[in-house]
Amino acid sequence: MRFDKLASMALALMISLMPVALKADPSPEWTTPFPPFRIAGNLYYVGSADLASYVIATPKGLILINSNLASSPPLIRKSVEVLGFKWRDIKILLISHAHYDHCAGSAEILKETGAKYEVMDADVSVVESGGRTDFQYGSDRTMHFAPAHVDRVLHDGDKVSLGGVVLTAHLTAGHTRGTTTWTMDEKEFGPSGLPAAEGTRTQHVVIVGSPNVNPGYKLVGNTTYPQIASDYKREFAVLESLPCDIFLGAHGSYFDMKEKYAKFKGGDRDAFIDPGGYKAYVADRRQAFERELARQSGG
Repeated sequence: MRFDKLASMALALMISLMPVALKADPSPEWTTPFPPFRIAGNLYYVGSADLASYVIATPKGLILINSNLASSPPLIRKSVEVLGFKWRDIKILLISHAHYDHCAGSAEILKETGAKYEVMDADVSVVESGGRTDFQYGSDRTMHFAPAHVDRVLHDGDKVSLGGVVLTAHLTAGHTRGTTTWTMDEKEFGPSGLPAAEGTRTQHVVIVGSPNVNPGYKLVGNTTYPQIASDYKREFAVLESLPCDIFLGAHGSYFDMKEKYAKFKGGDRDAFIDPGGYKAYVADRRQAFERELARQSGG
């Protein structure tokens, strides 16, 4: 008995001393490589089989959305370079929200590229503290990551511009205080996959930050994030108001990426045009939130 007790204590000590990097990721698809591809115009996918990263190419350099895990930069870099772009040409780094699976790689990418880091105001302290000020996970070492300096603090409705490309940052808080949904316009594909001629219809792109209520989130009586429920309600109002042709998100699973990619590779140039899927996804996530809110409210 004494040996078993000592062995258990030793194991607990070993676990407590393990580096954060040894934490098992919830899904193997977070680290599984995925072929990089052009979604539309100058917008490209460079993430893994589920953790989404996007590159927008401009005459003045590249904009990268999401740095993902601490282990993700080599994967993202390889995808960027397979597409024919230069890693050092990343000029601006953006994120969907300040959780380790979307921003833990930022410090390394900023070091390697010299890019400017632009983050929604309510997520800045989380990014710069390496996750230690997160309302839910601040005391959880396994959710911490390398801190990174923010060069520009964004606010709801701010524009991010480079080389004639403009993205709009929409505050869609709840999942984190600064969760950001990105929108931009892309020219639709013309013959041979080239951007369509001037004057033709553009496609409205929406990259959803996250509308999910994580396990353990307290929607009622949350003393560390008192307005969490009202933020979620505002988020859904914002998402429902956005025009959407091309539906994307912080995870490939949000928008059925693998299924759409298969159709795309099969010759369906419109595979990622899915306004109906966007509306259905937002409605589903709203219903999930409302069910959880009712449960916690005792209704």
